[in-house]
Amino acid sequence: QVQLVESGGGLVQPGGSLRLSCAASGFTFSIFFMRWYRQYPGKERELVAAIDTTGRNTYYADSMKGRFTISRDNANSTLYLQMNSLKPEDTAVYYCHVMRDGINYWGKGTLVTVSS
Repeated sequence: QVQLVESGGGLVQPGGSLRLSCAASGFTFSIFFMRWYRQYPGKERELVAAIDTTGRNTYYADSMKGRFTISRDNANSTLYLQMNSLKPEDTAVYYCHVMRDGINYWGKGTLVTVSS
């Protein structure tokens, strides 16, 4: 079965950096587009970034452009999100996502808190 396990969240000061990881299993990671989403309390999940199967093509939501970098390691079935210049408004739970056979799969998420 598809499993996505996020890690790397935590407390960081404004302007700091974090690197999130998502360990994927149960499917052929290298042939699927992957995405990172985030969710604020009481809000719907929003797309943060996406990456194609090769890693050469990426997409970022406007507020993340220039600060976040999505990447992938197909050999190790791992997705990454490098987050720099973090702001308090980046505080959220971050989720790894894949869609396979029309079904959305999510990890349990990792909490990122940006606060002084």
